[in-house]
Amino acid sequence: MKNALQLILSISLIGVVFSGVLTYRELVSHSCALCRTLERSDMILGYPPCIYALGAFALLAVIAVLGLGGKR
Repeated sequence: MKNALQLILSISLIGVVFSGVLTYRELVSHSCALCRTLERSDMILGYPPCIYALGAFALLAVIAVLGLGGKR
């Protein structure tokens, strides 16, 4: 069980870094009004999908850390 949680933690941390970079590039690098179109078809509820991936990977990392820290 511990090995599985360690694997989940490592994969989720890689996912946090990857989706964090994508989120940064999407929100900060392309923040000028001329660079973006008013309506983008790749948005989900007004945000790019990489933000949701960042949240999901961060949640998985927190759950894995809590699982590794638990007594059992």
